[in-house]
Amino acid sequence: MSSAGRGRQPRHGVMSQVGTWDDVTKGVVLNRLGRPNPPAFFPLEQRRTISALLRRLVALDTEPEEGDEGETARVPLLELVDERLLHEETDGFRYEEMPPDREVWLRTGDLLDKDAHVRRGRDFADCTAREQDELIEAVRTAKDTWHGMHAGRVFDLWLRYACTAFYSHPAAWDEIGFGGPAYPRGYKALGIDMREPFEEQR
Repeated sequence: MSSAGRGRQPRHGVMSQVGTWDDVTKGVVLNRLGRPNPPAFFPLEQRRTISALLRRLVALDTEPEEGDEGETARVPLLELVDERLLHEETDGFRYEEMPPDREVWLRTGDLLDKDAHVRRGRDFADCTAREQDELIEAVRTAKDTWHGMHAGRVFDLWLRYACTAFYSHPAAWDEIGFGGPAYPRGYKALGIDMREPFEEQR
């Protein structure tokens, strides 16, 4: 699959519109398709755990392989979240009862592995997808705290970062049929089942 993408919208490829974008927009989007910077925020021993967590949160069931460039499997979730945390690019708010985002994420890697060892006898990343889902679900459905942190808030933070990273990538746009940025052209056909002149009819 090429970087134009052929996901669930097989006739749609957002990168076919690159010629209509201004230089700044083009630079931002093309940069997301390039090789990401290696992780610099998460300690080496946590990266497999965090990567596995992020992939389960957006239901990416397989690890990327050579030749998959452009598929959603290639979205560099770990690197995108790592870069945000490295530069402290948060969502601009924090619940009073929660530690700073960076602290929550650093605790997450160790604590997920701790839970996985208690329940499954191995690291979180070495658990099956079903086992990982069970560990994540235990946090989502907890009525009180998870290792001293508000469990619901922890899950909410995980999900916000995972989805923001995933849906910032052109491969994910192709997966959902999003036409991508339309600057400076703009969108004018606003409404259900309405399409722009440049959008393919299906």
